[in-house]
Amino acid sequence: MKKPSVGDIVHYVSYGTPGGEYRSVCRAAIVTETGDPNGADADLGRVGLAVLNPEGMFFNRGVLMSKASDDEHKGGTWHWPERV
Repeated sequence: MKKPSVGDIVHYVSYGTPGGEYRSVCRAAIVTETGDPNGADADLGRVGLAVLNPEGMFFNRGVLMSKASDDEHKGGTWHWPERV
């Protein structure tokens, strides 16, 4: 598995809304930092992201890598884009 580095493009999984108005979907994101901003090891899969949404951008630090299979990624995690 490739280790993330600054500038990599990944997928961030949005949370969606409890009422279902918005579902959880993958969004393009750029890695802005590696490791946990609180000092944890980067090998744990934590990164900082600039997430690109149709409504604008947002920045998130310490985002965990998803450990799930292709269609079961949890909201608030990131994963490598699927190859087509």
